[in-house]
Amino acid sequence: MAERDMPPVTQVGMTSLALIVAGGIYLAAHLPQSVPLTPAIVLLALSALLLAANLFSLTRVHDFAWWRFRQVGLWALLAYAITAGLIEYAFLRNGLSGGPLIVLTLSLVIYALHVPMLIAFTVARYAEPQSRSAG
Repeated sequence: MAERDMPPVTQVGMTSLALIVAGGIYLAAHLPQSVPLTPAIVLLALSALLLAANLFSLTRVHDFAWWRFRQVGLWALLAYAITAGLIEYAFLRNGLSGGPLIVLTLSLVIYALHVPMLIAFTVARYAEPQSRSAG
């Protein structure tokens, strides 16, 4: 199998997740007192932009095993949606509300999308794309 040129999906994804983690740590360090949300919102917005850029760059790859990407990605998305839901439940059960809840919920959405995308990309990048006649 010839090595194909791939965008830096993993590196961008890990940077995006690091921004999410930094925002979560920032918020957790201030709770339960009042939290200035601006730094966390900026980190969330940067992470969302990296997610969008990562998805866009991935759509530009020619001869990519999209069938395998979907196959792996959908199962990983299910698993991470469940874990994100459990984390969200913990936030709600502990009485988190308002702005911090919104920021952390949106951060969980990015987490629940980006990690499955990284898993699916890692598998699909080494899979053979389906031939044009077979797909």
